[in-house]
Amino acid sequence: MEKLDAGPVGALRIAPSILAADFGDLANAVRAIDAQTDWVHVDVMDGHFVPNISIGPPVVQSLRPYSKRFFDCHLMISDPARYLEAFKKAGADGCTVHVEVGNTASLIADARALGLRVGLAANPDTPFGDVEAFLGDIDLLLLMTVFPGFGGQSFMGDVMDKVILARKEIDAGHLALDLEVDGGIDVVTAPIVTRAGANVLVAGSAIFRQPAPLDAARAIRVAAFAGQS
Repeated sequence: MEKLDAGPVGALRIAPSILAADFGDLANAVRAIDAQTDWVHVDVMDGHFVPNISIGPPVVQSLRPYSKRFFDCHLMISDPARYLEAFKKAGADGCTVHVEVGNTASLIADARALGLRVGLAANPDTPFGDVEAFLGDIDLLLLMTVFPGFGGQSFMGDVMDKVILARKEIDAGHLALDLEVDGGIDVVTAPIVTRAGANVLVAGSAIFRQPAPLDAARAIRVAAFAGQS
């Protein structure tokens, strides 16, 4: 199946997180919300960097034939360098690594050499200064609005100060950089994060664990647009 690219930098995107989907029917879950999906967000956890284990390259490879959307892989793992190539071969379009892991410049270079779209993530308590030096080298900055590891957590509004600061720096530097948030995103918080300057919204439970996931995704998109107006 032909894949879509990431799309215009800075455009509003909804990225449903398959962490909250039914893994026993994952392909159908993703196809059911395709009309309201810009990117498919794939949360990868190793039980070391975060206290949970999720999925790896084999699941990405299995899901790839069922979606032509951009696969946004969030690597919450302690040794991403070891797996970047595997995710690329499995069908990942972009991989985001955490600044807390270290070796950031090397990881960015490795991902870039593989032809991946490069993302850098920061936990809620990580200072903006830890990612600021890399803004010109990446395609995506992901600011976590929960501590990574489990879905369904409550949104941490204090992170909006960091989102506002990131948007200011991105705009001031005229950087071709998407600003993503992940954690507790729903119809209430979506306009808060887009008002702060984020343009890619990751939502899991608020989409896949609702009675009508497609309608839930559409409602988040509408709410996000309201925050931009």
